Amino acid sequence: MAQSTNSTLNASPREPDGSRATRRLRREGKVPGVLYGGDGEPVSFIVDGRELRAALHASGAVVDLVVAGTSEPAVLKDAQRHPVRGEMTHVDFVRVNLNVAIQAVVPLIVVEVNVEALPNEIPESIEISVAELNIGETAPLSAAVVPAGVTLLDEDDLVVVSLLAPRLEVEETIEEETELIGEDGEPAEGAADEGDGGDGGDGGGDDSGDKSDDDAG
Repeated sequence: MAQSTNSTLNASPREPDGSRATRRLRREGKVPGVLYGGDGEPVSFIVDGRELRAALHASGAVVDLVVAGTSEPAVLKDAQRHPVRGEMTHVDFVRVNLNVAIQAVVPLIVVEVNVEALPNEIPESIEISVAELNIGETAPLSAAVVPAGVTLLDEDDLVVVSLLAPRLEVEETIEEETELIGEDGEPAEGAADEGDGGDGGDGGGDDSGDKSDDDAG
């Protein structure tokens, strides 16, 4: 069996009560929860919010949950959070047997994969290198570095990383400017025609003036 490096989380037993009492406990920084599963009965408890966060942020997925002096290894099954503040408002823990493999989801760089391992051997994450990938290539799950004692449950050919070429947003702008200015830097034909039309209007005014002078003579 793997050596236990579990965090210890001390909790107090709690009798089911009304929502008003629960809100009061939450204002005091407490988080209600329940422990279930295994061979024991469900146990309701209350735990300090800061101690809960510290235990969950420690290495390893298993915590030794101590309620009324009884310590049991458990993993977090579910956590409800405040929709605005994001703080935990209720937690569910499930008992585990450290000698029996369980299934869990752990992060793999950009995706998550399902693994199976003893509770104390579930890794916090699995790494995969993209150093050898070229543009347009992909990396399958089989390329991941998996610790000893951990079994991947997803298909080996599952694509977990794709290396795509960057797209330049400036290309369309450059084409539009080329149409207006011309490739050689001179105004494009359409722009020149507009300018000639304006000059023609001025010339027409001068001809009218000359004709008036001839008639007068």
